[in-house]
Amino acid sequence: MKVLCTICARKGSKGVPNKNKKEILGKPLIAFSIEQALESNLFDRIVVSTDSEELKKIAKKYGAECWFSRPAELCKDDSAKIPAIQHALRESEKKFNCKFDQIIDLDVTSPLRNVQDIRKAYKIFLKDDLDNLITVTRSGRNPYFNMIEIKDGKAELSKQLKNAPKSRQQSPEVYDMNASIYIWSRDFLIKEDGLFSGKLGCYEMPENRSIDIDTQLDFEIVQMIMEKNRNG
Repeated sequence: MKVLCTICARKGSKGVPNKNKKEILGKPLIAFSIEQALESNLFDRIVVSTDSEELKKIAKKYGAECWFSRPAELCKDDSAKIPAIQHALRESEKKFNCKFDQIIDLDVTSPLRNVQDIRKAYKIFLKDDLDNLITVTRSGRNPYFNMIEIKDGKAELSKQLKNAPKSRQQSPEVYDMNASIYIWSRDFLIKEDGLFSGKLGCYEMPENRSIDIDTQLDFEIVQMIMEKNRNG
């Protein structure tokens, strides 16, 4: 089987400007995902999709391949990520003259994952014969207990049960998608633009490896955790 790793890193970012090349521990953020992909020994190719010439150079320096530019229509603030991954797959199959069987996308903004997370998620994907897989972590909030919607000026629980739970512990278990690892079979990815169809599986990760950098505060928390881990 041939496995492609995609790492998507456009140059624009509003929450944390230039976050994909912003440094932690003396390395640009994108470097951590590339190094994890290399260390996992799972991939036939590790490909970066970007619209930035500077990020292309950084990606190549750390061992990824990057020869194409992501089209502008896939780089907008409101652009979905899956079409960019589909584009990277098509470009990779054209360049390497092959078909990949599985695609694993590693999100640049989730550097706290470790190599074992990638390997274990892929193992579940294969064992359960899934179409796609997402990584999750247990949610601190619960729509059955302490999340509300405002409807017609009135607050109500987001999800209601016939017998309303009196504590979070009595509520159905819910999970946050942590935007760390995504896995697809090729045939499923080519025809689907969404995540919630087909045979979808999950790999659960702990909270301390599940922070997705979306704000400056997220960045500072991740930086603090990584510095603490380095110093033991």
